[in-house]
Amino acid sequence: MNLKQHFSGSKGNLYTLEHEGQKLLLECGVPESKIREAVDFTLHEYCGCLITHEHQDHAFAAWNVARAGVPVFASKGTMDSYVKPTPYTAIKALVGFTLGCFSILPFDVEHDAAEPLGFLIQAGDEKLLFATDTCYLKYKFEGLTQLAIECNWSEKTLSDEMPFPQIERIKRSHMSLERLIKMLKANDLSLVKKIHLLHISSGNGDSGLFVSEVQELTGIPTYCIGG
Repeated sequence: MNLKQHFSGSKGNLYTLEHEGQKLLLECGVPESKIREAVDFTLHEYCGCLITHEHQDHAFAAWNVARAGVPVFASKGTMDSYVKPTPYTAIKALVGFTLGCFSILPFDVEHDAAEPLGFLIQAGDEKLLFATDTCYLKYKFEGLTQLAIECNWSEKTLSDEMPFPQIERIKRSHMSLERLIKMLKANDLSLVKKIHLLHISSGNGDSGLFVSEVQELTGIPTYCIGG
């Protein structure tokens, strides 16, 4: 499976996943025009769009994507909280489904949203963990070959100029480098070929530091955009 990060961060999120010619959108948190440009104007080739939660940097273009003929998949809580009535297929944590060649298992995450989800996505011998906007993961995962996971902030880089409520929200709803390291140590990474760091904060993160520390810890090639 080939995962691409097109936009990642609080200003918008868009990722694409491709396997043997079949394509899947992950998030749609940027305007439709940017999505079409990012996918080289082949939006009609995508078998679906998975949305983790209703915040605009992840779901902004859900209505546009559905209107363009790409099926939208999200939890009922997500779409009940979305700003515009949108055709979609409701999915639930720990209830798997198939979309094209992709076998997808949603799971619940910890974020200040209505019924947010992460996704375990399998195609052929590849298995991807996709989790963003969560302060930690309570599950362990087996057989992973790729990780695409939030690393938003760190105790080393958290700005002390923010108001206390904002700092507390970040700590309660976003994954830190320190929590990510604990998660990586708790899971079997023996088959993992790539780690993608997502949603790095522009004000409270350091992409170079985060990539370096994760790669040094795991010995696995690590990538990101933003930060």
